[in-house]
Amino acid sequence: MAPRAGGQTYGFPMYCASWLPLAHIIKPSPSADVVVDADASPAPSSPPPRPMVVLGGGGGEGRSGVPNALVVAALDPAAAGAPPALSPEPVFRLGTEEQVPYRMAVHPRGDGVLCAFPNGCRLVRWESPEGDNPHSLVLRSDQEALVKLNDVGLQLAVSFSGEGSILATGGEDGHLRVFKWPGMETVIEEPDAETSVKDLSFSSDEMFLVVNRSSGPSRVWDLKSSEAVANLPREQGEIFGFCRFSTKSDNSQILFVTAMQGDYGKIISWNTTSWTRIGSKKVTRDAISAFSVSPDGTLLAIGTIEGSISVLGSRDMRVVLTVKKAHLGIVTTLAFSQDSRALLSTSFDSTARVTSTESPKSDGMLFTEGVLANFVSIL
Repeated sequence: MAPRAGGQTYGFPMYCASWLPLAHIIKPSPSADVVVDADASPAPSSPPPRPMVVLGGGGGEGRSGVPNALVVAALDPAAAGAPPALSPEPVFRLGTEEQVPYRMAVHPRGDGVLCAFPNGCRLVRWESPEGDNPHSLVLRSDQEALVKLNDVGLQLAVSFSGEGSILATGGEDGHLRVFKWPGMETVIEEPDAETSVKDLSFSSDEMFLVVNRSSGPSRVWDLKSSEAVANLPREQGEIFGFCRFSTKSDNSQILFVTAMQGDYGKIISWNTTSWTRIGSKKVTRDAISAFSVSPDGTLLAIGTIEGSISVLGSRDMRVVLTVKKAHLGIVTTLAFSQDSRALLSTSFDSTARVTSTESPKSDGMLFTEGVLANFVSIL
């Protein structure tokens, strides 16, 4: 079955994805630094690299025949009137053997991508190979990095802070770990065998970390003192899901938390000075399976277990774009591009889709059963 408009398939169910900070990964073309005579013809320079994403997933352990892999893919130049889409030919593919990457965090300054596998975490480094194509990328697994996370079990949440100086991971076993990067000195460690960590988010100034668990309130940690400074309570019937900080136009911050309450999915906003609830809005009647906030702070995006995605304005939470059945399976990841003009979504249907947040257009694929139940169990 061919992917829908804007979608692309690479042969495996996708669990995680992210845009790449190419300015910190790909070295500029040498010709860009060449000084030429004013009367001479300008020296030829290679065009800037196309935006790229990294995708992770697979069929899991066993002999399903579905590979486990990380794939780097580039955005195809959009033809006039055509929706944006990833190239059908990947830039690079790295097999991960019997281990499926469930979660990932790309370092914002190009140190690599941290992947969470069922038995622990691994760091994959970027290499920009020499040759005719200056914009190609190669992935290499770094076996010496992340020794402290090699055998910690499945991490359901992994994230670098905005400047890349702090790393946080939250386990299926409830263990929260926060480290300085790259030295891996411990900042916070909180075991909790009664819960699982569902999500976590750093404030843009790297002062706070918010952690959502499978039960109890959202907890706010001060990263300077390594102390919990606030608990954000649930209202009756609420089940918290994802959490994301966002920076407003005046550089103040707001915290968004998704929740299910009865038959509705909602987004709750919190003041980050008093840590009080300042707003809440029901946004879907389907369970929310993915959430993202645009880098410029103006947009929110939700993905559902029914395969639909919606983009909302962050100020009033009004829907500005909905793509019904963008995928034929659960939406597993949402990520805005660095310029906030495109939204990457992935799914169990083995597709990655890029949706323009400027020109609404609608229109997913086939998913495998073994991983479906596995993902639902760890949402």
